[in-house]
Amino acid sequence: MLEATQSNPLVSGLTSNLVPQPCSLVIFGGAGDLAGRKLIPALYNLLLEGTLPTSFAVVGFERRALDNQAYREFGREGVTRFSRRAPDDNHWRELAQRMFYASGDFADLSAFAALKAELERIESRLQIPGNRIFYLAIPPRLIGLCVQQLQRAGLVNPPASGKPFNRIIVEKPVGSDLASARRLNDALAEVFDESQIYRIDHYLGKETVQNILVMRFGNAIFEPLWNEKYIDHVQITVAEEEGVGTRAGYYEGAGALRDMVQNHIMQLLCLTAMEPPYAMTPEAIHDHKLEVQRCLRPLTGEEVDRCVVRGQYRRGYAMGIEVAGYREEHGVDPHSATETYVAMKVFVDNWRWAGVPFYLRTGKRLPKRASEIAVQWKQVPRLMFDQAGVAEPNALTLRIQPDEGMSLRISTKLPGPRSRLFPVKMDFRYGTTFGEQASPEAYETLLLDVMAGEQTLFMRRDAVEASWAWIDSIREVWASRGRSGLSEYPAGTWGPAAADRLIGADGRRWRTL
Repeated sequence: MLEATQSNPLVSGLTSNLVPQPCSLVIFGGAGDLAGRKLIPALYNLLLEGTLPTSFAVVGFERRALDNQAYREFGREGVTRFSRRAPDDNHWRELAQRMFYASGDFADLSAFAALKAELERIESRLQIPGNRIFYLAIPPRLIGLCVQQLQRAGLVNPPASGKPFNRIIVEKPVGSDLASARRLNDALAEVFDESQIYRIDHYLGKETVQNILVMRFGNAIFEPLWNEKYIDHVQITVAEEEGVGTRAGYYEGAGALRDMVQNHIMQLLCLTAMEPPYAMTPEAIHDHKLEVQRCLRPLTGEEVDRCVVRGQYRRGYAMGIEVAGYREEHGVDPHSATETYVAMKVFVDNWRWAGVPFYLRTGKRLPKRASEIAVQWKQVPRLMFDQAGVAEPNALTLRIQPDEGMSLRISTKLPGPRSRLFPVKMDFRYGTTFGEQASPEAYETLLLDVMAGEQTLFMRRDAVEASWAWIDSIREVWASRGRSGLSEYPAGTWGPAAADRLIGADGRRWRTL
């Protein structure tokens, strides 16, 4: 097991440590699932860490009629069920005193005027200087309306105006295709400057994802070998154990390609493949990630058939229990062609990665929940070791979930008089090294960054639209094929046989997770 040494302050974070500023966090959809499961628990843990601003308030807003006390009870339930650390009365009371609720219809401008008046009362009482963050935990169809109402009610200040700051957080998906993404981004841009917009992908807040850049550019041993001369291929896997569950209404219109590849997997690919940035600043990192997308070889026509596999789970077994197939799930069209699994082979056409395949896969109802990036180096020459067996290629694996960490596979000699090779892993686990409770949840990191005005871990408009442009060409081919080419796989297995053939045709195989 790898041991942690004293941290180097030069690489202690992605960017310089910014200080969260006093502010009000207004959560549109404040009594919804995301607020209860993620946002309020994240705020509670930030309070425990002592990182919340001293002057801070959270205000929930939606149509559901609640008073402040009922909203605080809603928040306490979310913290009790979903926080990584159980609530204690003293700390919970401290957060609860900063929690407020306002109800209203998004179409009613007077509700936004009342929200403004309530914010002014709260901020005067808690000595908050008028800084506000608007978190849109609402369906995408309501975002344009909500943004317009914020402006009409006088709740938006332009940046660099000398007035208190306003920032807006937008949850993924940012659109459902290139055209809708542009419309949504245009609606945001009519009211907010790009510097005020934080498009959130919670994967970017995970410790291992943030650590990709530190691992690559903070260690001299990896970057010289991080290119086509030494790397054989890269595998990126995001596996989900659960089925569609209660999300059938959303998932039927999305599918695995839009739900996972367009955002989560694309972000992991960009961080793995990007060039060294000239500075650890948001603009530099965003620019270099965008260059990866611009170098990503387009997949069109017959190339989609050759390089992409789509699948859909059928009836099978999960944890020994029989489960329904996708088309049998409540709310799913019995004739649905929506994919629940995608595997693909892609190439980044630049000097660093020329000819190196990236194998990507994601799916529902797979045997386990696991996400990882695995970089496999080329095989060593075999002549020296003909009598000792074949050395397994070196591989660096970055585990994103559930057991965050990384491992490096190397070959060593088995003890004894004969030269026999044996693969071993040098393993680092966050929980083991730093303690089970040390790693913050993704939303803790991301909320703190918004309070500090730090945009590195958020998506820029041009990158979102570039991702959709690449994805749309695949979707267009699938739309012309209908159900033709949609492979089935039993629930509880690692996907359709066609995915094994995709990587097997190159003499490679999927990693065992």
